[in-house]
Amino acid sequence: MGNLAIGGSSPISVQTMTNVPLSDVAATVSQIRRMTERGASLVRLAVMTVDDVPYLKSVISQTDIPLCADIHFDYRIALGAIDAGIHKIRINPGNIGSVERTREVVRAANDRGIPIRIGVNGGSIDKKKYASPTPEALVDSALSHVTILEDLGFEDIVVSIKASDVVHTVEANELFASKRDYPLHVGLTEAGYGLACTVQSSIAIGSLLLKGLGDTIRVSMTGDPVEEIDIAYEILLSLGLLDYGVRIVSCPTCGRTDPTIDLAVIAREIDSEVKKRFATRIKNNRKRITIAVMGCEVNGPGEASHADIGIAGARSGHFLLFRKGEKIGKFNSNQAITELLAIVDELIG
Repeated sequence: MGNLAIGGSSPISVQTMTNVPLSDVAATVSQIRRMTERGASLVRLAVMTVDDVPYLKSVISQTDIPLCADIHFDYRIALGAIDAGIHKIRINPGNIGSVERTREVVRAANDRGIPIRIGVNGGSIDKKKYASPTPEALVDSALSHVTILEDLGFEDIVVSIKASDVVHTVEANELFASKRDYPLHVGLTEAGYGLACTVQSSIAIGSLLLKGLGDTIRVSMTGDPVEEIDIAYEILLSLGLLDYGVRIVSCPTCGRTDPTIDLAVIAREIDSEVKKRFATRIKNNRKRITIAVMGCEVNGPGEASHADIGIAGARSGHFLLFRKGEKIGKFNSNQAITELLAIVDELIG
């Protein structure tokens, strides 16, 4: 997809989708740039009508990230998007027109080296055949669309099977993977917002990734789509599927923590400063760093000895600074944070 490889041994990519009208080219480009800065690997855009194609072409000319056009019902939109220079299209071959029209789209995609993503959710199933979007119904729908492309000799395919139910999503992707070997885009659809979305999406996506299923992911959150990217990267980082990133481990605190220490505030400050100062270098230098923020000397160097660098609350609002479990010194909170950030800077290189 452009310069992005999906599937096989390629790194798992993070994607999201714009939520502003494509006709507002300036707003669309601005949102894509924010997504790119936050770390998105690819961005999908809804192309609703043939009249939107010129706007799409303008957006493509102003951005560098690989883009996917999300298209329904009208094969002419797909042809226009391909001609405009899109890097991937999302269609369901069974609902964009006759087989001959689908063949036109396939021919154009093949000529330009454009992959096709098939996307199936609860609204895609055959209602006459299935009463509800069970895993079997979702997979049956996906296979019907896949077969259309295969019969036309096209196999440069990514498949997405999503439900709003965590268990159904996991089971459907497992079932499909037992039948075909195409790259999978995984996520939970209609996942809501805030904490509920974060938890449910993490369980669904994380469960599949732990089984070795999933080549590109999206956390579908109501609101600013840029926020989805942070959650997606935390999922990958927690599973050891990123070769770079900062993981902050912190204790929940207990009665051993000095009452003058607000560990939550300090942990958030360290997290914010590290991201603000070092995010780009960490990614460019492919560094993995673990930072521990602990409430007391018991849980500090001992329990967090695996951390590259950390602080542990001492008495009178002071902190022990330690590196790989070895104590470096004792500082007040401001000094401890300053010293910790200096060592992070050194570790990044």
